[in-house]
Amino acid sequence: GTNCYFLLTATNASVQVGIVNGTEAKPHSRPYMVSIQRNKKHICGGFLVSEQFVMTAAHCFQNGEKLAVVVGAHDYTHGSGRMDVKFYHIHPGYEPKSLLNDIMLLQLYGKVKKSKNVNWISIPKKDKDIKAKVKCSVAGWGKKNNSDTPSAKLMEVDVTIIDQKKCQKYWEKYYSTSRMVCAGGRGGFCQGDSGGPLVCNNVAVGVVSFYEKNNCDSPNRPNVYTKISKFLKWINAILEGVK
Repeated sequence: GTNCYFLLTATNASVQVGIVNGTEAKPHSRPYMVSIQRNKKHICGGFLVSEQFVMTAAHCFQNGEKLAVVVGAHDYTHGSGRMDVKFYHIHPGYEPKSLLNDIMLLQLYGKVKKSKNVNWISIPKKDKDIKAKVKCSVAGWGKKNNSDTPSAKLMEVDVTIIDQKKCQKYWEKYYSTSRMVCAGGRGGFCQGDSGGPLVCNNVAVGVVSFYEKNNCDSPNRPNVYTKISKFLKWINAILEGVK
């Protein structure tokens, strides 16, 4: 096929986010979700993986601008706590053009206190592929289609894991079967849902990375996520490095 489509990370200049064909999440049913903000504007989703670390997409970090995270939010304009980022751990192999290794850990100043609105989510224990046809979900804030204004309330949608060979066929050279996972269905994400988790059986298995440009409503090509289990060695070294 001709490669005249472009990868669109979910962060454009005016990055806002959205879940396509989704429904509003039950408030605080996903206490691990965080809103990543620049100058108090929501730019990406992210999720707590420990009391001090947020996982998100590497492409959410741009030109050394300072980010803060809001935890415990359903409506991201009223979160229970805004926390500054102390260290940005961008994967050393991250490639902005191809979006390979699109994963980042943010170390927060201080630790979050566990509550019914704030908690972290498990990540896989070892590297393995997620079986095709498994039902998972993705959540985020913001635009529900290409032209919509963002939603300040957390939205969620169910998606189905797609076979790795199929994803490779759809995305050709952009797709790494060892480091990515893809999912589709009636819904997906739109600009700015970047960095949120793909959740299967209450475990975060992927980080929202990219989708087909200008076509988040009816993607011919399924949405692509960074496959968390491929990066466990790197993740664990960072998480354990602060104990």
